[in-house]
Amino acid sequence: MTVAFRPRPSVVRRDSGLYAYERALARRGLTPIAGVDEAGRGACAGPLVVAAVILRKEISGLGDSKLLTAATRERLYALVTKSADVGVVVIPPQEIDARGLHRCNVAGMRRAVAQLTTDPEYILTDGFPVPGLPAPSLAVWKGDQVAACVAAASIVAKVTRDRMMVSLDTEFPAYGFAEHKGYTTARHRRALEAHGPCSHHRFSFVTVAREMGDNEMGAGVA
Repeated sequence: MTVAFRPRPSVVRRDSGLYAYERALARRGLTPIAGVDEAGRGACAGPLVVAAVILRKEISGLGDSKLLTAATRERLYALVTKSADVGVVVIPPQEIDARGLHRCNVAGMRRAVAQLTTDPEYILTDGFPVPGLPAPSLAVWKGDQVAACVAAASIVAKVTRDRMMVSLDTEFPAYGFAEHKGYTTARHRRALEAHGPCSHHRFSFVTVAREMGDNEMGAGVA
């Protein structure tokens, strides 16, 4: 198993720009660099989507997908998927219930990297370390706000997932998935109270388990 390490060299300031991590690593010959992030971790319905991205050129306007407008995310998604090496993994609610959220998240990050057509020399992950990656890696706190490749991965993951939730809304219109994308909102709670959960809810999450009348199932986070 590859041991994660920090390239010894330069200190990267978090205010040095979105490409500072990539440039610092590239100066030490560690290219290409993959960024990995997920969307849907905190939702109580819908899949967890994980994306890995190797940028082949700089793309202006990248940032934390949650802080961008939907129109901006769509525009950047088109640019990233057209010019970058991208891997995407979709993990359904049933797998999350069976294996646990964090375990699915970590495995999804490994699987997304494995889908890349180019082998990365270094990997930046958002938030927490991921053992078992095929190259040295570094977990970056709020990586989607400070590392371009992680920001690109966050955009790909969120746009992919948002599109899936909008599609689910046509199948299950009572829940308002197109609006809240499966996250816990007042409207979503009311829908769960009125209709109970559907097959795309995460039954191991407290918000859903409560409506099933079985709080012992609520081992996840809502």
